[in-house]
Amino acid sequence: MTYAELLSHLRTYHMIVYTGDASADLDMIADELKEQYQLGIIDADFYGDALHAIQEKRSRLPSVKTDGKTSR
Repeated sequence: MTYAELLSHLRTYHMIVYTGDASADLDMIADELKEQYQLGIIDADFYGDALHAIQEKRSRLPSVKTDGKTSR
């Protein structure tokens, strides 16, 4: 599953996430997926694939140092 496919899945449930903070967006998406899994909306395979897509996306985010500057 790609991140784009994950976002498409969320749109089918009328969920669009954009907070202006990419890391916070990923946290919110992960929370929504956990809830969908607990409610039986998605199965374990889908949940695992979706979490993997989130991890990949998070690994591509620039990291923020403690001095507030970004690095790659």
